[in-house]
Amino acid sequence: MTEEMIPIVMFGGITIVFVALFWFRYKARVEMQSTFRAALDKGQELSPEVIDRLGHPRTPKDKDLRYGIIWLSLALALVLVGFAIPEPDALRGTLAGAAFPFCIGAAYLILHKFTDKE
Repeated sequence: MTEEMIPIVMFGGITIVFVALFWFRYKARVEMQSTFRAALDKGQELSPEVIDRLGHPRTPKDKDLRYGIIWLSLALALVLVGFAIPEPDALRGTLAGAAFPFCIGAAYLILHKFTDKE
């Protein structure tokens, strides 16, 4: 019974994370629209630049660096888990699993290196 629950809980958890992500994005957009409406009701004029700036906030310059560090940390954590498990096959499996976040983190760091910082 408990072994059957593992994939159910895993996929249920992933589903909950994505539903929460989309829900909070939806709520942020609704709040943005209510802010625009309140400003228009008070008689303030909104220029296209203000609407664009409020609707699409600027992303931080070091966003790729942050993502790269997070992905590399995840890869390192998987490698450490592999060393912590005493089975010899566990290390090979976790190293194989750590290769994916390592490659994603390396790609983000490369993007950070070659993107324009202005």
